[in-house]
Amino acid sequence: MTLGPLEYTVIGFRKGNFDGSIAREIGKVVDSGIIRIVDIVMIDVDAAGNTAVLEIDAKDDPAFESFAPLLANRMGLFTAEDVQTLAETLPPETSALALLFEHHWAVDIKDAIQEKGGFLVARATIPPEVLEELTEELAAAEAAAALA
Repeated sequence: MTLGPLEYTVIGFRKGNFDGSIAREIGKVVDSGIIRIVDIVMIDVDAAGNTAVLEIDAKDDPAFESFAPLLANRMGLFTAEDVQTLAETLPPETSALALLFEHHWAVDIKDAIQEKGGFLVARATIPPEVLEELTEELAAAEAAAALA
Protein backbone atom coordinates (compact mmCIF):
# COMPACT_ATOMS: atom_id res chain seq x y z
CA MET A 1 0.00 0.00 0.00
CA THR A 2 1.40 3.37 -1.01
CA LEU A 3 1.01 6.22 1.43
CA GLY A 4 1.03 9.82 0.34
CA PRO A 5 2.99 12.40 2.33
CA LEU A 6 1.89 12.67 5.96
CA GLU A 7 1.39 15.97 7.73
CA TYR A 8 0.00 17.04 11.06
CA THR A 9 -1.86 20.16 11.96
CA VAL A 10 -2.77 21.33 15.46
CA ILE A 11 -5.73 23.69 15.80
CA GLY A 12 -6.05 25.43 19.17
CA PHE A 13 -9.24 26.62 20.86
CA ARG A 14 -9.84 28.69 23.97
CA LYS A 15 -11.73 26.71 26.61
CA GLY A 16 -15.33 26.11 25.60
CA ASN A 17 -14.98 27.20 21.96
CA PHE A 18 -14.69 23.71 20.42
CA ASP A 19 -18.01 22.32 19.25
CA GLY A 20 -17.01 20.03 16.38
CA SER A 21 -18.43 22.27 13.66
CA ILE A 22 -15.12 22.29 11.76
CA ALA A 23 -15.64 18.58 11.03
CA ARG A 24 -17.95 19.56 8.15
CA GLU A 25 -15.14 21.49 6.43
CA ILE A 26 -12.57 18.78 7.12
CA GLY A 27 -15.09 16.27 5.80
CA LYS A 28 -15.29 18.10 2.47
CA VAL A 29 -11.59 17.57 1.75
CA VAL A 30 -11.76 13.98 3.02
CA ASP A 31 -14.81 13.21 0.86
CA SER A 32 -13.15 14.72 -2.21
CA GLY A 33 -10.12 12.44 -1.73
CA ILE A 34 -7.67 15.26 -1.17
CA ILE A 35 -6.68 14.05 2.30
CA ARG A 36 -7.27 10.98 4.45
CA ILE A 37 -7.38 11.25 8.24
CA VAL A 38 -4.71 8.97 9.68
CA ASP A 39 -5.15 9.97 13.33
CA ILE A 40 -6.98 12.58 15.32
CA VAL A 41 -6.86 13.44 19.02
CA MET A 42 -8.10 16.22 21.27
CA ILE A 43 -5.59 17.60 23.75
CA ASP A 44 -6.82 19.59 26.74
CA VAL A 45 -4.54 21.73 28.92
CA ASP A 46 -5.94 23.07 32.19
CA ALA A 47 -4.95 26.25 34.08
CA ALA A 48 -2.15 24.42 35.91
CA GLY A 49 -0.69 23.05 32.67
CA ASN A 50 -1.93 19.49 33.22
CA THR A 51 -2.86 17.70 30.02
CA ALA A 52 -5.57 15.23 29.10
CA VAL A 53 -5.81 13.43 25.77
CA LEU A 54 -9.15 12.41 24.34
CA GLU A 55 -9.38 9.91 21.51
CA ILE A 56 -12.08 11.33 19.29
CA ASP A 57 -13.50 7.92 18.39
CA ALA A 58 -13.94 6.97 22.04
CA LYS A 59 -16.20 9.87 22.96
CA ASP A 60 -19.98 10.04 23.16
CA ASP A 61 -19.73 13.81 23.54
CA PRO A 62 -21.89 15.59 20.91
CA ALA A 63 -18.92 17.88 20.14
CA PHE A 64 -17.14 14.85 18.65
CA GLU A 65 -19.97 13.01 16.88
CA SER A 66 -19.50 15.05 13.70
CA PHE A 67 -16.02 13.52 13.39
CA ALA A 68 -17.27 9.90 13.31
CA PRO A 69 -17.58 9.74 9.49
CA LEU A 70 -13.99 10.95 9.11
CA LEU A 71 -12.50 8.10 11.11
CA ALA A 72 -13.12 5.21 8.70
CA ASN A 73 -9.45 4.92 7.67
CA ARG A 74 -7.90 6.01 10.96
CA MET A 75 -4.60 4.25 11.64
CA GLY A 76 -3.84 5.67 15.08
CA LEU A 77 -0.22 6.63 14.36
CA PHE A 78 0.21 9.39 16.95
CA THR A 79 2.36 8.02 19.77
CA ALA A 80 2.02 9.06 23.41
CA GLU A 81 5.32 10.91 22.98
CA ASP A 82 4.00 12.75 19.90
CA VAL A 83 0.93 13.90 21.77
CA GLN A 84 2.94 14.95 24.82
CA THR A 85 5.28 17.00 22.62
CA LEU A 86 2.30 18.72 21.00
CA ALA A 87 0.68 19.33 24.40
CA GLU A 88 3.82 21.06 25.66
CA THR A 89 3.43 23.74 22.98
CA LEU A 90 -0.09 24.69 24.12
CA PRO A 91 -0.80 27.50 26.58
CA PRO A 92 -2.89 26.81 29.70
CA GLU A 93 -6.67 26.80 29.35
CA THR A 94 -6.47 25.57 25.77
CA SER A 95 -7.88 22.64 23.87
CA ALA A 96 -6.40 21.52 20.58
CA LEU A 97 -7.43 19.22 17.80
CA ALA A 98 -4.40 17.37 16.44
CA LEU A 99 -4.91 15.94 12.96
CA LEU A 100 -2.48 13.60 11.27
CA PHE A 101 -3.46 13.29 7.64
CA GLU A 102 -2.23 11.80 4.43
CA HIS A 103 -2.03 13.90 1.29
CA HIS A 104 -4.10 11.28 -0.51
CA TRP A 105 -4.06 13.26 -3.76
CA ALA A 106 -0.35 12.44 -4.06
CA VAL A 107 -0.61 8.63 -3.93
CA ASP A 108 -1.04 8.09 -7.70
CA ILE A 109 1.59 10.73 -8.45
CA LYS A 110 4.01 8.98 -6.08
CA ASP A 111 3.35 5.62 -7.76
CA ALA A 112 3.93 7.16 -11.22
CA ILE A 113 7.19 8.76 -10.10
CA GLN A 114 8.45 5.51 -8.58
CA GLU A 115 7.42 3.53 -11.66
CA LYS A 116 9.78 5.69 -13.74
CA GLY A 117 12.60 5.52 -11.19
CA GLY A 118 12.01 9.06 -10.02
CA PHE A 119 12.45 10.19 -6.45
CA LEU A 120 11.54 13.12 -4.25
CA VAL A 121 14.33 15.69 -4.04
CA ALA A 122 12.73 18.18 -1.64
CA ARG A 123 9.43 18.97 0.01
CA ALA A 124 8.56 21.70 2.51
CA THR A 125 5.50 23.32 4.01
CA ILE A 126 5.42 27.09 4.04
CA PRO A 127 4.98 28.32 7.65
CA PRO A 128 1.57 29.86 8.50
CA GLU A 129 3.10 33.22 9.43
CA VAL A 130 4.72 33.48 5.99
CA LEU A 131 1.39 32.68 4.32
CA GLU A 132 -0.33 35.30 6.46
CA GLU A 133 2.23 37.91 5.45
CA LEU A 134 1.90 36.96 1.78
CA THR A 135 -1.91 37.14 2.02
CA GLU A 136 -1.67 40.65 3.48
CA GLU A 137 0.73 41.73 0.72
CA LEU A 138 -1.55 40.33 -1.98
CA ALA A 139 -4.61 42.02 -0.43
CA ALA A 140 -2.74 45.35 -0.32
CA ALA A 141 -1.65 44.99 -3.95
CA GLU A 142 -5.21 44.10 -4.97
CA ALA A 143 -6.58 47.14 -3.12
CA ALA A 144 -3.96 49.41 -4.73
CA ALA A 145 -4.80 48.03 -8.18
CA ALA A 146 -8.51 48.67 -7.58
CA LEU A 147 -7.78 52.33 -6.76
CA ALA A 148 -5.62 52.81 -9.86
